[in-house]
Amino acid sequence: CREEKYDYYSLPKTSVVIAFYNEAWSTLLRTVHSVLETSPDILLEEVILVDDYSDKEHLKETLENYVAGLRKVRLIRANKREGLVRARLLGASVAKGDILTFLDCHCECHEGWLEPLLARIAEEESAVVCPVIDVIDWNTFEYLGNAGEPQIGGFDWRLVFTWHSTPEREQKRRKSKTDVIR
Repeated sequence: CREEKYDYYSLPKTSVVIAFYNEAWSTLLRTVHSVLETSPDILLEEVILVDDYSDKEHLKETLENYVAGLRKVRLIRANKREGLVRARLLGASVAKGDILTFLDCHCECHEGWLEPLLARIAEEESAVVCPVIDVIDWNTFEYLGNAGEPQIGGFDWRLVFTWHSTPEREQKRRKSKTDVIR
């Protein structure tokens, strides 16, 4: 992926929506700053933080004051507990970007994370894309990465999300490790 070149002027701009509820200060800000610091300015319309009715004190006025000093970041608040999907939809309803990008409130973006996603959508506007998701240790916050073949997210019969190996037919179909996994 590092070898790929992108015409930034032909790619759509995105609004990144990050919904949270009672998230730790350091974790939330690690996510926000990783988006701001690794997204090309020309491609990032805004970051929308959606507070899903948190009751932790650090997510009140302290967060409002902090966000006021960040370029391209807006904070909106739900009037009652909505849950993840409705909170994300609340963020989507005020977004200004051409594309919506939804991130969890406890992740970290790296250099080059956004361009391949937007390029795929520019190729096929009905595409729903997801990056390869690396692992961060939940106890130490150490970045562990993802050494193996990318996996596909899916659900079991109880609708519990799980990761699955890339099917052999998909591995054979792909000419490059950067090709899309269907």
